[in-house]
Amino acid sequence: MRFRGLCDVKRPVLLRSPATEIALRYARTPVAAGQTPWRLANFCVVDLELSGLDARRDEIVSYAAVPIDFGRVIAGDTLYGLCQPTRPLAERSVLVHGIRTVDVADALPLDEAIQPLIAAMAGRVVVAHVAWVERSFLSRAFRRQGIRLREPVLDTNSLGRLLAFERETLPPPRSLTELAQSLNLPVHRQHNALGDALTTAQVFIALATHLDKFSLETVRSLARADERARLYKV
Repeated sequence: MRFRGLCDVKRPVLLRSPATEIALRYARTPVAAGQTPWRLANFCVVDLELSGLDARRDEIVSYAAVPIDFGRVIAGDTLYGLCQPTRPLAERSVLVHGIRTVDVADALPLDEAIQPLIAAMAGRVVVAHVAWVERSFLSRAFRRQGIRLREPVLDTNSLGRLLAFERETLPPPRSLTELAQSLNLPVHRQHNALGDALTTAQVFIALATHLDKFSLETVRSLARADERARLYKV
């Protein structure tokens, strides 16, 4: 069977600020179009550790990226990085992820530190758990690079809710750990960007595979998980 239009060939969206070569490559690299069956698409699972959850004032402290090609984690190409914040880290954030101000003292500032992550995301559909967090922080960081974060950003939290509705096994899991355990998957180091990204990657593959049993999933159908879940009556 042949599939047409597997890549999104829309013109790149550039903002007014000057963009780096890596940012330009990200903006111009085609990604899988919405009708692409999910197993034929390339994904990048992203997890961020932050100084807080307010993207207007808080900052990215560390990031990780895990590529998925044709339904498989490419473990050898995982990425982890630290970012130097502009202010000392508050105790409340250190208690969550364990990264202290001294641990990022020699890290690059965000605009430089994020370059490898932008490169890793080029040509891939982004996946995250509770994706509004990653979307809000990455959108601001990308604007500083003169580009926009490409949509869609798939959310394993939404996919988990959808699968719970499909299976009629409510209530759905409330956390990444609970979701992984409900799928009989290992939970990697929690509140560590790479550990959470690896867990999320395994969860995403499992969820997409299970949802495929109800109807064949595409990039677009997975991106519509919230909308589809709302069709169910709780």
